[in-house]
Amino acid sequence: MSDFLILSDRNLGGLGVTTAEVQMALEDAIRAQLRGAVHVAPKSALLPGDGRYVMTTLATGDAPSLTVVKSVMVSPDNPVRGLPGTEGVLLVQDSETGQLLALMQAGWITRMRTAGLSALVARRLADPAARVVAFVGAGAQARAHLAAFCDLFPLQRAVVFGRGAENIARLGAAARARGLEVEIADTPHHAIADADLVVSSVTLDHQMIPLLDARWLKPGAFASLTDTGLPWRPDGMTALDPLYIDDLAQEAANPRPMIDPAQVRGDLAALLGEDGHKTSVNRHDSTRRAGFLFRGPAIADFAIAALALQRAQATGAGRATVWPDATRPGQSPA
Repeated sequence: MSDFLILSDRNLGGLGVTTAEVQMALEDAIRAQLRGAVHVAPKSALLPGDGRYVMTTLATGDAPSLTVVKSVMVSPDNPVRGLPGTEGVLLVQDSETGQLLALMQAGWITRMRTAGLSALVARRLADPAARVVAFVGAGAQARAHLAAFCDLFPLQRAVVFGRGAENIARLGAAARARGLEVEIADTPHHAIADADLVVSSVTLDHQMIPLLDARWLKPGAFASLTDTGLPWRPDGMTALDPLYIDDLAQEAANPRPMIDPAQVRGDLAALLGEDGHKTSVNRHDSTRRAGFLFRGPAIADFAIAALALQRAQATGAGRATVWPDATRPGQSPA
């Protein structure tokens, strides 16, 4: 057996991957899926009943020839243990031989693919002159979205509403480092009412009482709901028009829909298909509130894992290893 790579979040974060590269990788992978060169399974999830949320994604393709499986757990008790609230791992194999190519920690990839998806849709639906971004939830996803959106829009101000003082301070510092004015909101309404871009990334909790209303958004605003819309009032969701989701097939297979399918304009494949080419066509409408509601599709994990593996192999990042009892062709087990 050949060596395989072990890549921590620290290794992955040091690869120098840019927002532009993430966007290109996502678009290429989605278009490959449309051509039938990449196949995905609907995201699966389990709720053990004690607040944990366990999910997996699976994708396999010929362009590149990889199979990517991701397993992630959201554990509400982890912060008390001194651990991140979300932990996970990706297994990357050669899709022809099954040979193990890499094990990757899931944090960096999940952040990059989620912010990348939001940015991909925002490029098409948000105001290109957006100045104000609002965050409801101030954790790692908010910081990833801040970086991606700063690379795409002429932002001047960030408004933050969150629960953890440490996360709020860290997000505020990251925004100031980007040259943005920072405002800490005292209510959810205050946070989003004047924003051009809104990101909600509240920790998944199916018991939460919704605290956001899409009707508070100003006309022309764009909202990315990375948390499956759980913190948003269902009766206000009709205010988001157009509203896109990540994967219609995945949503149809899920027993717990995020939203009434009648309210959905289309998914990522439809949105890219409307472009007809790789240059995104902005269709921002200053009279409408646009939204992107998503769980996170397997194709996005596939795209960013493939990009990271290619970069790691080229730069020698990570740690190469072999199974302790691995046997090579022509050898017998000891």
